[in-house]
Amino acid sequence: MGFGIFFPLFCCAFILFFSSELSPVNSSIPGKFDGFIYGNNPAREDSIIVEAFMDPICSDSRDSWEPLKLAFEHYSPSIFLMVHPFPLPYHDNAYVASRALHIANQLNSSSTFPLLELFFKYQGNYYNTPTEDLSRSSIVSDIAILAANAVGDNSLSAFKNGFQDPNTDTMTRTSFKYGCSRGVSGAPYFFVNGFLLPDAGSALSYTQWTAIIQPLLSQQIAADHLLASDL
Repeated sequence: MGFGIFFPLFCCAFILFFSSELSPVNSSIPGKFDGFIYGNNPAREDSIIVEAFMDPICSDSRDSWEPLKLAFEHYSPSIFLMVHPFPLPYHDNAYVASRALHIANQLNSSSTFPLLELFFKYQGNYYNTPTEDLSRSSIVSDIAILAANAVGDNSLSAFKNGFQDPNTDTMTRTSFKYGCSRGVSGAPYFFVNGFLLPDAGSALSYTQWTAIIQPLLSQQIAADHLLASDL
């Protein structure tokens, strides 16, 4: 879901405002690369690397997820998939939801994507209008209860404590800053082997993913055959 020209300008202003934080002199480089790795495929030299920037409260991100998963499963293990949470500022609860993903990933990394799918399933509960009269603390509490279903039994208290941990706040801010640094201004945004796909901000179908990935695999096969013929 895009936001016209205003959100790119917002990102630029945000990065300029926090330029001192982003400066290498201030050692603000995170300890690990942003994002959540989907599946068990390791990143190989010949992997097709897909990066997805998604807002858990964005309908276009929700609609893009199943086709992307199908493509991943079809072309596995040739694809390395990493999802970056990118909370859009005009979705009131996107930041809390994105922070919840970081908390889940810390408590039980296998629960990260089940929680993302729960957000997609119950997304309408967290849109702006249904929550406009709710306090932030009540929304956080509701999200913690939802997340505990994904993380596992007896995790509710630990999950609520995660919202008090400044590290999870920093991780979520880093996700947003990283997306801005890559030129992301909506959701979903997809990069393949480092290049932004067209129609950013719109969901891609399984057929579209096939049309993107299959030629790349064919190029690899052709290159391997050429190399083998030269040996």
